Amino acid sequence: MGFKHLFKAKLDWFSKGKEADSTTRNYTKSHTIAIEGKEILNVSAAKAFKGDPQLYNPEDLLLSSVVSCHMMSYLYVCSQNGIEVLSYSDAAEATLEVLENGSGRFTEVRLYPKVTISQTEKINEALSLHAKANELCFIANSCNFPIVHFASCEGV
Repeated sequence: MGFKHLFKAKLDWFSKGKEADSTTRNYTKSHTIAIEGKEILNVSAAKAFKGDPQLYNPEDLLLSSVVSCHMMSYLYVCSQNGIEVLSYSDAAEATLEVLENGSGRFTEVRLYPKVTISQTEKINEALSLHAKANELCFIANSCNFPIVHFASCEGV
């Protein structure tokens, strides 16, 4: 059996006084999330859902978690296989489907990792390791939607 780790986050929301009416649609969507020892995150709903477009939203944070965890898993499997990664960038996208009843879900995340490695002869292996990284990624393993990779790699 593996190890278990506990993560904690504290959320605080306060009304900004009398709202236009008392339905949840008109409540402020902004709130803070605190994780011990880290800067406070100011969060809101996405602009499409009447949130503050200047703040992070849960959808941003979920996509950020997927792309960040994939990169860390990828760097790990590359190191296991003797591949020296010199740079890694990604311009990830996620599709959110909202139904008429107001519920919704992510239907897909697309990762576009661009990797530069030091060994030109290992480009094909480096590209193939994205599948292994996806298998190991804690966040990908927790998602119920496909995460697809459109990777590119170059050697120097």
